[in-house]
Formats: sequence, structure tokens, C-alpha cells
Amino acid sequence: MLDPRLAEQSLSRVLTAPERALAQALEEVFATGTHHFADVATALQAKGVARPSGTATEWTEATLAAELAAINQSLDAAYAKDGIGA
Repeated sequence: MLDPRLAEQSLSRVLTAPERALAQALEEVFATGTHHFADVATALQAKGVARPSGTATEWTEATLAAELAAINQSLDAAYAKDGIGA
């Protein structure tokens, strides 16, 4: 990315620290060529990445999908309330 300020220009809220940690871990996992949710979840578990929801259960394909859905729902709600770039 050329300008780090552009990374969040369309976010409706700032990501939480756990969300940022997950995003960073996902980038690292994807960079290895791993893309299937079950394999990504296994990699997140091996890395010891905390779930942004605070739930202490292990990463699985289902928990990865649930975490991403919850983050998206939260971002959508913030957008509906405040618009882009709030």
C-alpha cells in the first residue's frame, strides 16, 4: 500500500485491537497460499490468535466464519449510523 492513510478510508469505525490482530494474522496466513477456511482456522489456532469476540473456543471453519460475520455486521451497523469514514 502506498499511503497508509488509505487503508481505513472507507471504514465506518476504527477496528479494535483484536480485529487488527486477526487481520494481520489473516494476511500472514494468506501469504503462505492458504485460503481454505478450515486450513486458515488451523493456522490461526497454531498462531494462538485470539478471537475478536473474546470467546475462548478454538478456531474452526465455523468460528472463523462467525467471527468474520460479526465483524462485518458491526461495521455495517456503524456505517448505517455514521456513514463512511466516521
